[in-house]
Amino acid sequence: MTSTAVPAQTAPAAPASATARAATEPVPDALAAPGTGRLPLPRPRGPLTAALVRALVDGPPGDDAAERLRPVRDALPVALDAGAGRVLRDDDVQLALTVLYELHYRGVDGVDDAWEWAPALLAVRARLEVPFEAAVRERAGRPACTETDAAGVARRLFELAAADGGPSLSRYVAKRADAEQVRELLALKSLYQLKEADPHTWAVPRLAGTPKAALVEIQADEYGGGRPGRMHAELFARAMRGVGLDDTYGRYVDAVPAVVLAAVNTMSLFGLHRRLRGAVVGHLAAFEMTSSVPSRLYGNGFRRLGHDANTTWYFDEHVEADAVHEQIAARDLAGGLAEQEPALRDDVLLGAAACLAVEGDVAAHVLERWQAGESALRAPLDPPLPDQASSPSSSRSSSRAAEGGDAPGA
Repeated sequence: MTSTAVPAQTAPAAPASATARAATEPVPDALAAPGTGRLPLPRPRGPLTAALVRALVDGPPGDDAAERLRPVRDALPVALDAGAGRVLRDDDVQLALTVLYELHYRGVDGVDDAWEWAPALLAVRARLEVPFEAAVRERAGRPACTETDAAGVARRLFELAAADGGPSLSRYVAKRADAEQVRELLALKSLYQLKEADPHTWAVPRLAGTPKAALVEIQADEYGGGRPGRMHAELFARAMRGVGLDDTYGRYVDAVPAVVLAAVNTMSLFGLHRRLRGAVVGHLAAFEMTSSVPSRLYGNGFRRLGHDANTTWYFDEHVEADAVHEQIAARDLAGGLAEQEPALRDDVLLGAAACLAVEGDVAAHVLERWQAGESALRAPLDPPLPDQASSPSSSRSSSRAAEGGDAPGA
């Protein structure tokens, strides 16, 4: 949050908005963590992930790691040929990247942590990342900017966000989504939101000065300002419980489609490569700049369906927090980095445009399926967990097209 100068020897007063929130918002659960475990071992979605899973669960890497990965290397060209021209929608390729990237986060059930830095496995990931990065760059386009000062770059980022004409999933949720659709929404978002902020945090040691300070300021809020019960991942887990979903980390990895995996993998690609630090900064800027209004609409949709503040808290928190974050992210973080390192300006724009594009693809997929009266998931959700769901029953919404543009992931 931004700071306010206080006269000498005068105690700072709590902002009115914070006082109002304290009187109305729920009290965090003492033990409400959304699980501290690993990503559940996913079911393969093709020959590549089948070979990868078999190799990884066969014990820690040893001197024979390269030989054990031979079936994976053999499956790579077949998978990439099959996914040529549609890498961002290819289930086998995107799930393989998800598993490989997750080794750098919380790990994967049944996979030894020593695989994280196994050279032979990193070589496999590198081969997948080449066509993946190319596809992300193509999808993002080539947004131009003639400025390199912080204000000019921030202005250009706001123009990109304002020009985004993606479908408005949040408006659909606010006005039309039914009880099962909002459950699907949270399941789709859970693969990222239960580790919210982590991919962007990789950039912290790669920045310096004003951009670093701005990033830390934003991330501190994302992690609850030192209060575990207010971490945004924790608030999202609370929302999941409110609609009767299992908030176990990665629980719905087998249910989400490739387009969702690609959106999460884009963050990991940018975050894990120092050469792409400009892109991960631009991605975060776009994410923060286009979150506040959709969060308000999402919250309204959940309230329309009868959910209380425990379930809507996650979205309500983002309405105010991201309204502040968008200014810091655009000017001090992204603009500041471009001013500090002008050579990174185009990567900053790349990251922002990629965010708008791939998150817009998720929204388009979800709306297309819902408006056709179908599920946006690969597999149906289990019935609400007993004693958790508070959502009333609701009939299937109208398939009338949603109107207007929306935010990344919204």
